[in-house]
Amino acid sequence: MPTPLDAILTLADNALRTVFANHHPQRACPQGPIADDAMSEPARREASALMRVNHVGEVCAQALYASQAWATQNPALKVHFQEASQEETDHLAWTEQRLSELGGRTSLLNPLWYAGAFGIGLLAGKLGGDRVSLGFVVETERQVEAHLQSHLDRLPAGDHTSRAIVQQMKADEVRHALDAQKAGAVELPSPVKSLMRTAAKVMTTVAHRV
Repeated sequence: MPTPLDAILTLADNALRTVFANHHPQRACPQGPIADDAMSEPARREASALMRVNHVGEVCAQALYASQAWATQNPALKVHFQEASQEETDHLAWTEQRLSELGGRTSLLNPLWYAGAFGIGLLAGKLGGDRVSLGFVVETERQVEAHLQSHLDRLPAGDHTSRAIVQQMKADEVRHALDAQKAGAVELPSPVKSLMRTAAKVMTTVAHRV
């Protein structure tokens, strides 16, 4: 029987792996329908910055699902969070790989992003309970879906690989939101949603540069 210390050590190991390790997806990285067009240096930098933001989003997703899985006492819900986390690991690996191909780098603030997201997820799980925790997942995924759509509009037209990755990520996030709704999520109050959008705006703006 795992002890509380075992659980804490596992959480710490997951955090270190998320922030510092190289990741390997279970699913093959999506590919564009045709080869990428040649990109100018400004276009390449913009594509790299956008994929860095997406990578940060996946770092945060790992933290959120880890904290929520730890917070719940419901074994089925714990499995739900762990399975969703595995798909987010694919996203983490895909964005990491694409950043390398574009000559970019991950955010220097990834430890901070992870810690902040973990704290938010733990707060939602412990103070609100399972249904609120699931509601937090639904709202997070909805906002991520909108954010990914904006990146599809902003990515260079010839960057077919990045667009394919973002499109698959968007489809997965939509499904995660639907799964959370089916599991019993409650609708979050409007002020909470607004606060989440503000926090996300700060994160994406900073991560685009740092």
